[in-house]
Amino acid sequence: MTTQDVISAVTALFIVGMIWLRTRMQYTQRLRGRLQLERAGRVYFAVAAGLLVLGWLTAPAVGRLVWPALSVTPTFPRVVWFLATYYVFIIIHRLLKTNGVAVFRSADSGS
Repeated sequence: MTTQDVISAVTALFIVGMIWLRTRMQYTQRLRGRLQLERAGRVYFAVAAGLLVLGWLTAPAVGRLVWPALSVTPTFPRVVWFLATYYVFIIIHRLLKTNGVAVFRSADSGS
């Protein structure tokens, strides 16, 4: 694994952490106690992880398509993809909340 791959992997893990933390913070304001993932939350984070893996695999090729004359390393398009994924999941979470779909629930509530 090259240094660029390590940087990309750390960036992807950081993005997953940012998505997790941002989403979780939305629920700690309303719910008390331990939080548990709902079924929708498991799907939400699985799709986020899948999109990051897709970006890992395809972003370098997309980068070459977008900037054919520019010799970019695979790291740059991957990081751009990862950041775009983060912002897309802000929108997705807002849409879920608008439709009454919870990603987390209180583990203490039993429901």
